[in-house]
Amino acid sequence: MNAPAAPLPARHCKIAIIGTGFSGLGMAIRLKQQGENDFLLFEKESGVGGTWRVNHYPGCACDVQSHLYSFSFEPNPNWTRMFAPQPEIKSYLEGCWNKYALQDKTLLGTEIRSLRWDENRELWLIEDASGQHFTAQFVVSGMGALSTASIPQLNGVETFKGAMFHSQQWNHDYDLKGKRVAVIGTGASAIQFVPELQKQVAQLDLYQRTAPWIMPKPDREISARERNRFQRLPLLQKAWRGLIYGLLESRVIGFAMAPRIMKVAEWVSKGFIKRSIKDPVLRAKVTPNYRMGCKRVLISNNYYPALAQANVNVISDGIREIRANSIVTSDGQERPIDAIIFGTGFTPSDPLPRNVLFGRDGVDLLDTWPEGPQAYKGTMTAGFPNLFFLMGPNTGLGHNSMVYMIESQIHYILGALNLLNNRQLASLEPKREAQDAFNGKIQNSLGKTVWNAGGCNSWYLHPVSGRNCTVWPGFTWRYRLLTRNFDPAAYHFSRLHPAHPAQKFTIASQTITEVSA
Repeated sequence: MNAPAAPLPARHCKIAIIGTGFSGLGMAIRLKQQGENDFLLFEKESGVGGTWRVNHYPGCACDVQSHLYSFSFEPNPNWTRMFAPQPEIKSYLEGCWNKYALQDKTLLGTEIRSLRWDENRELWLIEDASGQHFTAQFVVSGMGALSTASIPQLNGVETFKGAMFHSQQWNHDYDLKGKRVAVIGTGASAIQFVPELQKQVAQLDLYQRTAPWIMPKPDREISARERNRFQRLPLLQKAWRGLIYGLLESRVIGFAMAPRIMKVAEWVSKGFIKRSIKDPVLRAKVTPNYRMGCKRVLISNNYYPALAQANVNVISDGIREIRANSIVTSDGQERPIDAIIFGTGFTPSDPLPRNVLFGRDGVDLLDTWPEGPQAYKGTMTAGFPNLFFLMGPNTGLGHNSMVYMIESQIHYILGALNLLNNRQLASLEPKREAQDAFNGKIQNSLGKTVWNAGGCNSWYLHPVSGRNCTVWPGFTWRYRLLTRNFDPAAYHFSRLHPAHPAQKFTIASQTITEVSA
């Protein structure tokens, strides 16, 4: 009998990057541009693109203008619409991956099962779902906040016999033509795919818990002449990008500084509803009763017209039970259906499952976040050395492009890596007092914003603590200034010595002072 094969030795890299969306690819490209090639990209899917690969439901598109929703160092003059559809964004990211020759640095079909900090060797021990082992000095999480699908626990859902899927796992093989379909949820994904479904299905029952605020979408085709102009005059495209940024940035005044301004936007949205829907009962159902901005403000030109069609029924009663071929609402009415599609979004307040990420002393990351995720500058958290988050806690936006925030964080991380390299240090982690002080200021700033005081229960808020651990509470350029220079005084550092375990240090100004051995 043959003896079992010996396990392969762990593959080592200096920097492990998890995910290949805007965050992961942006990090890898900027590392390569700086001459750092000792990194690996881990991607659980069969190709790159992150959320723009896995979300491919009908009508999927961006709700930030294309020229701003792209890397500043890799402008794309060939966007065909003001708001790019999903296939174009996916193609753009794949193009970046190819242009910067990241194929040999990418492990596709490699899902990370656990990450554990080894305090003696000052390394992250990484295991994937197939049992392969890796080690890395640094880990950069580019998994994003909107990667784990949120599926509600509904009574009897396991008894349903028809087709059932979340928008993130759209089943294109299922023929929806002539079917009776229930859509549960009215978030950003649902308002994009509902108009496409309405054209195909015999009956669409839309289960709405809370009506979203929706504004007209200023979308249009970008003509061949405009695209050619951007190709010939890159500075023109840069100026156009800057103009879009400025216009979007101004919206934070209403969200965070003077919420009363949002009443003007509410008036515009209500006028949009009135023009699109003639039925007063339906109009009342889809008109929100909370301050605009409390939940994510959505944009669409065809959602309201779709709801007004004869084959659509908007249901605001709660779901009591799901049966084999029907849904029963709280008023006792039973509606037969052939398929259920969840448009219920994601879980930004719990970006990682339990038993995946372990820091100092084997502590699970989730046990250090009882009131929801928090980090210093949204990038590092105490007790987890050499672990960086992109799109980390309180870096989300309700008014501008996340790519701008991602690039700000990447610049900050590069500053940290350069300092460690120059001073031959092994690890860093934020001081607890620095992290607490930073997050205290964030929460104080959020207190009177529309995200916290808008009168609704949104995914911005942690479901247990009610703490807003998602949104950046102000101008994005302030975050850019905050991350422009790495600030070593807020961190503990350690240096490995060949004769004994790591020693911890604090850097103050230009000196290194030993704190403890």
